[in-house]
Amino acid sequence: MPETGTRSSASGPSPIEEISGVLAYFEGRVVPLEEATVSIATHGLNYGTGCFEGIRAYWNEEEQELYALQLEAHYRRFLDSCRLLRIDPGKGLDELVAITRDLLRRGDVRTDAYIRPIAFKASQVIKVGLSHFRDAFGIYYLPMGDYLPTGGLSLQVSPWQRISDNAIPSRSKTTGSYVNASLAADGAQALGYHDAILLGADGHVSEASGANIFLVRKGRLVTPPVTADILEGITRDLILGIASDLGIETDVRIVDRTELYVAEEVLLVGTGVQVAPVTSIDRRPVGDGTIGPVARSLQETYFRAVRGREPKYRSWLTPVHGRAT
Repeated sequence: MPETGTRSSASGPSPIEEISGVLAYFEGRVVPLEEATVSIATHGLNYGTGCFEGIRAYWNEEEQELYALQLEAHYRRFLDSCRLLRIDPGKGLDELVAITRDLLRRGDVRTDAYIRPIAFKASQVIKVGLSHFRDAFGIYYLPMGDYLPTGGLSLQVSPWQRISDNAIPSRSKTTGSYVNASLAADGAQALGYHDAILLGADGHVSEASGANIFLVRKGRLVTPPVTADILEGITRDLILGIASDLGIETDVRIVDRTELYVAEEVLLVGTGVQVAPVTSIDRRPVGDGTIGPVARSLQETYFRAVRGREPKYRSWLTPVHGRAT
């Protein structure tokens, strides 16, 4: 059985709880979330023609500061996603950062939080397409703890195939594409697993339902390349950087399914899941079925860094309340 300890890097409600009592930025104004609504005829709702980001912010009690993690990097990816879908959010990078900081300040957020910018085709039309439709943009936040347990995950290799970049852009967080992830995650959870691993059309490992995947093989940290239909993960890049700093050798290469069963360690990484070691896959123990030394070292370093407790990684963080530099 997987470990289910309390190695939590985020404190707060479960991600399945209904969101209420927070503020949103919508149509140029800050309003209660309940007032940020759209019509059921909205193009983005009917056809999935939207894109989003997920951004974590971590509260540092000692410094009384909320640190947004990789805020500019997330918004650069968000703008890339918008470009792929011919969406103009009407905001540039600096303005997106400023709006986000202002929103969190107005909400006086003093807890771990998750931030969701979203842009979508807002026209009330039935025509399939992307051009000549009205665009809309908004941001909301919520207090949120761990997305998945961080003390040991049980995963299934999903029968659902990861969508190809030639079908729906893998490097874009497109709203409609998350039906693929939802089917895989729901199927795994119905069988008692925490989450699913998806294979690409060529049968090689791609990613989990909402996270990138790493393996430890013969002491080296391995992760699939961006050409394996993965999301170009921001946390993935951070973990590769931490591994280099810790002297852990890394390989970015194609990963076979059977490597999952013989790996010494496996871990999921992403803004939502953070750094979550895996202790079993398809009812087979990973390694000896406990969290391994590489995953533990990466996880502990990451958890310290996101709260501003690792000076080396302060550049990752944007202070929201402006009390710390």
